[in-house]
Amino acid sequence: MPPPPLKGPPAHASQTHPPRHRRRRARAPRAAGRRPRARRKDTLVLGLTLEPTGLDPTAKAGAEIAEVVLYNVFETLTKINSDGSVTPLLAESWEVSPDLRTYTFRLRRGVKFQNGEAFDANTVKFSFDRASAANSTNKDKRFFANFTTQALDANTVVLIAKEIEPDLLFQLGQASAIVVEPKSAEGNATKPVGTGPYRLENWAKGSSIVLAKWDGYRHADAVQIRRASFRFVSEPAAQTTALLSNDIDLFPHASVSRSLSQFQNDKRFQILFNASRGKSILAINNRRKPLDDVRVRRAIAAAIDRKAVIDAAMDGRGIPIGSHYVPTAPGYVDTTGINPYAPAKAKRLLAEAGVKLPLQLDLVLPPPPYARQGGELIAAQLAQVGIVAKIQNVEWAQWISGTYGNKNYDLSVILHVEPFDLVNYTRPEYYWGYQSAKFNEVFEKSRNAPREADRLRLLGEAQRILAEDSANVFLYQPQLITIAARGLRGLWKDAPIFANDIAAMSWA
Repeated sequence: MPPPPLKGPPAHASQTHPPRHRRRRARAPRAAGRRPRARRKDTLVLGLTLEPTGLDPTAKAGAEIAEVVLYNVFETLTKINSDGSVTPLLAESWEVSPDLRTYTFRLRRGVKFQNGEAFDANTVKFSFDRASAANSTNKDKRFFANFTTQALDANTVVLIAKEIEPDLLFQLGQASAIVVEPKSAEGNATKPVGTGPYRLENWAKGSSIVLAKWDGYRHADAVQIRRASFRFVSEPAAQTTALLSNDIDLFPHASVSRSLSQFQNDKRFQILFNASRGKSILAINNRRKPLDDVRVRRAIAAAIDRKAVIDAAMDGRGIPIGSHYVPTAPGYVDTTGINPYAPAKAKRLLAEAGVKLPLQLDLVLPPPPYARQGGELIAAQLAQVGIVAKIQNVEWAQWISGTYGNKNYDLSVILHVEPFDLVNYTRPEYYWGYQSAKFNEVFEKSRNAPREADRLRLLGEAQRILAEDSANVFLYQPQLITIAARGLRGLWKDAPIFANDIAAMSWA
């Protein structure tokens, strides 16, 4: 709700007198058509499905961290925009060598961290060296290990890549590439210190995170949202209720498909359907027997009706995929025909693999509705071919530590939202444990291909390998729904990454 009008003297019109029999001092009426000047709303309440497990995106994986801190508390050299383009942020400009291996960045001058320390080339070098260090927990550690960082002077940084990284400028705009202040870096999980327009004011665990405008920001005068509160609401019905009751102003990627008509018929709201690079998958632990057998993985894939899963998890708002790639990504090839829905084939493949039925597997489901609702149907479909998937509903922190961290699972439903995460299939230590020398070779060739056409062709080949190996069961690209109050401006139309750029928002 907008704040009440500021109190002040009433507007005056020409003086009139009441009738003689009621003559008394009276307040002059307001002039016709005039209203008290209202203060522009300068606060924002955002809803998120998941609460972050920490506020340092260099320490843990999880897009929910970036949704709170990226471009708000922390900044990067480059900035990713709603249309996927890359523009300067902490870097004013850059030059790229003809061989695509040397990047020279000119940094903004006069930038400071929220603790008063100066931002310069040395802080960039510290941040990137820290990300590639042996003890780094940065999810993109291998990306940072691919280049060395040199501080030529206080305002110039040079990155020298060992191998060509065609998407380097984009990746430097993601949360894993934030620039941190050396003295405060280790405390960023709970006390983040960045160069962004907002600072952490309060974190009530299990309830909300509050960011307050930082007056020391270089463009503080242009920032119109003074305070932003993030509230965590996982259940779809509760999300709908919070929005309809005006408790939440903005809910990016809301789980409101089943109540969408309520918002479409309510003039208080605006609705955005966001395209993303998100991939919903049934993750398979390739390390565990019998899941290390490609015939078993392909049997699981053949048991899944993607269209039915999309209906159950997203109310039909999704596009089937056959590999870890989506139709909106460059170099996409349609691989949905490699592992079609074929229950009879699934049974035959399990028999060929010598699997004794019923096969007992654990199916770990994190809180988001797409996982819980889709997971229930997937368990029912697997049961039809003799696979008993025992559902384990876990909280997000448990999924991060147990499934992602300790690899303690057989199957899990999860949405991968990063645009360039195909590289994770070259990492046998990653939580799904996939290993393929053939895939590694093709993927590395794609990274180093000098011609764009060759690169895209090789990416297509890499997609086919993943589909044929059934490294995971690739389900769908979701259509995301954002619900916002009518007067809120500066929203992203699409979501190439998960971020909420609060400083770009304002109230009409």
